[in-house]
Amino acid sequence: MTSEALPPTATPGVFDNVEHADFPHQRVAFCYDRRTGLRAIIAIHSLALGPAIGGCRIRPYADENAALADALRLSRSMTYKAASAGLDHGGGKAVIIGDPANVKSRELFEAFGRFVEEQGGRYITACDVGTVCDDMDIIGGVTRHVAFRSTAVGGSGDSGLNTALGVLQAMRAGAEAQWGTAELTGRTVGVEGLGKVGYNLVSLLHAEGAQVVATDVSAAAIERTRTEFPEVRIAESVLDAPVDIYAPCALGGTIDTTTVERITARLVCGGANNQLADPALENTLAGRGVLWVPDYVANAGGLIQAAGEVAGWTADATSKDVEAVFDTAKRVIDFARDSGVTTGVASRQLADQRIRAAESD
Repeated sequence: MTSEALPPTATPGVFDNVEHADFPHQRVAFCYDRRTGLRAIIAIHSLALGPAIGGCRIRPYADENAALADALRLSRSMTYKAASAGLDHGGGKAVIIGDPANVKSRELFEAFGRFVEEQGGRYITACDVGTVCDDMDIIGGVTRHVAFRSTAVGGSGDSGLNTALGVLQAMRAGAEAQWGTAELTGRTVGVEGLGKVGYNLVSLLHAEGAQVVATDVSAAAIERTRTEFPEVRIAESVLDAPVDIYAPCALGGTIDTTTVERITARLVCGGANNQLADPALENTLAGRGVLWVPDYVANAGGLIQAAGEVAGWTADATSKDVEAVFDTAKRVIDFARDSGVTTGVASRQLADQRIRAAESD
């Protein structure tokens, strides 16, 4: 008997997508609950350093492939973020398909929490785009593998301030490399996105004496910033504004083949994930004398807070570790300079060393 050949697929399948040349994803779970309509994907990229940790985001993805691509890309970034920050965690991410304004309910989050529990502690979920601490409280009712619960139930609360604090520290390290001083007084910083990270970053920059130019697609976010910080200048765009530092703090991919040529800043350091639409664009930035602090280095403050909540750290201990993002960013920048590579390559090499050492134990 001869076996019938399978027809060729038009696009790579799931098992092709989860592979990666260096570290393939270790587990991808597709979660469906008929009663609530939950459609979610939990992607666990690496468990080499410890349980995977990463947020749960809700977005109205165009289709399941788009949701899968986002989960895989983000979970891999979380692996590098955890490894770079010195945490004993791997990278994971969960995505729920739907508009957060319509699909969120207690029942849906309880169903999602049960899927998290089924991972047996391999994945710890947390807040992300479209989810808040109250949602984590519901999830925490069915699984202990959750972070960013509200302080009212013993959690660490919202991660916006710690993420912004980490970005500020990475920005100071980048400023030291570019201008010889970590002081941001008098520097002009373009903050793109005024959500919980961008808004807190504006506040911290204001305290540092920096001049801030900001933008957001939300009129409410702009009005809030105007009210609290009337000295902040609002612009249509900050990416190509005359600023010293460009801080992308909205969704990723803002630096692409077109926008990369418009950047006037000498330092790019922000809270958004996956800022480069193509990793090769870092070479273009470097060729133009622009220093990029890799996003997963700069925005590790929230992840550090999540790990601290899971481990039972005090708020002071967490803040101290978040402030150490300065040292992490400086180590990456110095390694890149000494090795003759970009900061993106340097950060990946340093993280790879740590992951491989754990895998060989």
